[in-house]
Amino acid sequence: MMLIRKNVLKLAIPIMVEQTFVMLLGVCNTMMAGHISEEAVSAIGMVDSINNLFISFFAALSVGATVVVAQQIGQEEVKKANETAKQAIVSGIIVSTIITLFLWIFRVPVINFLYGSAEELVKSNAKFYLEFTLFTYPFIAIEQIANGILRGCGDTKTPMYITMFMNVINIILGYILIYGIGILNIPSFGIMGASLAIAIARVIGTIIISFVLFRGSKIIQIKRFIPFTFNIKIQKDIFNIGIPAGMEQVIFNAGKLIVQVFIVTMGTASIASNAIGMSIAQIINVPGNALGLAATTLVGQYVGRNDIKGAKSTLIYLVKFATVCLVSVGLLFIPIAGWLASLYTKDSQVINLTSKLIISNSIALTVWPISFVLSAGLKGAGDTRYTMMTAFIGMWVFRIAVGYFVGIVCKVGVLGVWIGMYSDWAIRGVMYCFRLNGEKWIEHRISSD
Repeated sequence: MMLIRKNVLKLAIPIMVEQTFVMLLGVCNTMMAGHISEEAVSAIGMVDSINNLFISFFAALSVGATVVVAQQIGQEEVKKANETAKQAIVSGIIVSTIITLFLWIFRVPVINFLYGSAEELVKSNAKFYLEFTLFTYPFIAIEQIANGILRGCGDTKTPMYITMFMNVINIILGYILIYGIGILNIPSFGIMGASLAIAIARVIGTIIISFVLFRGSKIIQIKRFIPFTFNIKIQKDIFNIGIPAGMEQVIFNAGKLIVQVFIVTMGTASIASNAIGMSIAQIINVPGNALGLAATTLVGQYVGRNDIKGAKSTLIYLVKFATVCLVSVGLLFIPIAGWLASLYTKDSQVINLTSKLIISNSIALTVWPISFVLSAGLKGAGDTRYTMMTAFIGMWVFRIAVGYFVGIVCKVGVLGVWIGMYSDWAIRGVMYCFRLNGEKWIEHRISSD
């Protein structure tokens, strides 16, 4: 058990630091936008729901690359791992470019279709913010896939340092571009400043991590892209894991988008409270997200070594560790929920509603690890088809249905929608526990041929 603890902490601590800064990237923008206007923070929350849905397509390649590389490293197939890195990044560039062009063409109809009932100023801000963030998609794809590759090798420190640097840039530029600096004659760009800051930070981060991969780390090095030939075997391994993982995220984020549509009908205060609540929930969930990413890498490497007992015991340990961490953090956030909400906005109605959401989220965190950390570990073993199926059941049968009934029919409002989310966590967690008790979760590991 002490060996497991050492392996977990070695991987998880840098990921935890990295995820803290990933969270800050969005939180700082949301917080600063909240002081522009209620409409601005609502628009960012709405567009982020769209972004998360479409980013899921190439985030799938990141999962596929992480799992394949982790299992290849476990098999001591370093040459194959290097080729997998190159194949995954090229596929990511192609997929993200196609998605960017598609969404650019349909950007206005998408906003009007999903958020037609929102106030005109909110929709206008949303269209503007979407246009700027669209062009960062290819950079997000490269960065996510590269981070996944390095994590698959067990290198979690490099992504941490790069993400920290990105966030320093985002925070500094965000403050300057959103509010302006009068003494330097720099005007305030408002919501455009928020989008510009995050775009510049992502571009710089992508350039740095690309340099790292071409220069080479201890294990991974991409020597050259040209001439490039698609390796069908490797692409098949990546997509066999990545497509179900991607579909899981598409199902998950499509459901969240529908839930967002429910919330839009409740008014701008509810939209803003939901956006701020989700932003604060990201802070609370940092340890859980970090341990989930560590689970994918560790389980993948154990399975690659054919150490199934080690993979299972490590995953169980990670779930227990995540539960202790999240419950502890959640309890700390309950008494300061209102104060945290006041950092985003001065609107008393939004602060009061956000406080209720954060308190309910802190209580529900007891079931979060069995839903998300277990899922991440199963992905590391290649069992992505099962996690895709459970995501569909949890999201569409429980989160949407329960959220609609409690939030809309019973008129509980946005809190009712969040209760639907908690029911999704619980049912999927139960399904993952049953899966881990059997043997089918290890049947989809990649071959060493």
